[in-house]
Amino acid sequence: MKPDAAFWDGIADRYAARPIDDPDAYQYTLERTRAYLGANDSVLELGCGTGSTALLLSPQTGRYVASDISHRMIEIGQEKARQQGESHVEFTTADLHDAQFAGAHFDAVLALNLLHLVRDLPGALARIHDMLESGGLFISKTVCTPGPGAPFKYRLMRLLIPVMQMLGKAPYVNIRPVAEFEEMLTQAGFKIVESGDHPPPSRYIVARRV
Repeated sequence: MKPDAAFWDGIADRYAARPIDDPDAYQYTLERTRAYLGANDSVLELGCGTGSTALLLSPQTGRYVASDISHRMIEIGQEKARQQGESHVEFTTADLHDAQFAGAHFDAVLALNLLHLVRDLPGALARIHDMLESGGLFISKTVCTPGPGAPFKYRLMRLLIPVMQMLGKAPYVNIRPVAEFEEMLTQAGFKIVESGDHPPPSRYIVARRV
C-alpha cells in the first residue's frame, strides 16, 4: 500500500465523524460548483474522501465518478450512499494515474482540498488536462500560502506540519502562493475563468481546458 493511502486509511473514520470547519464557505463552494455542472455532464472527483460532496453534487450530473486513494474512505462513502438510497455516484479506489482512467474523458474534473497534498503537481495537472474534453472544466479548491489577513490557525499549521509529519500525524503537504499555483495552471494549458478565496487561504478556481 502506498504510504499516503495508508495514512488516509488510518484516519478515515475520524475524518468522517469530524464536522465541517466552515459550513458557510462549504455551502458557497457547492453553489459555485453546481453552477458549472450540467445534467448531461460526465464528472470525475479526485480525492473525494468519504463522499459527502459527491453525494450532494451528483444528482444534477449525467455521470459522477468519485475517487480516492484511500480504500477505507471509499468504503465509508459507499455506506453513506446506501443509507441515503443514492446509486448515482460511482465510487472507486484509485489515483489519477491508475489504469482504470486510461483513455477516459470527462466534462469536468473536481479536486477539492486535494492539490496541496499532491507530490507531483505539474504531472497531475498535465494528466487532468488530458482527461478533460476540449473546453472541459477543472474545478479546484486548494490551500495556498496564507496572506496577512489569514486566520492565525493557518499560519500556525504551517509551523506544525513538519513536526507532525515526523510523528506520522500528517501527510505530505506542499502549500504554494496563489500566484505560483495559478501560473502552474496556466502553464498546464488551462484558462482561469473564476478565482477567489472560500475562505482564505483556500483558493477556489475554475479553469477551462484550452
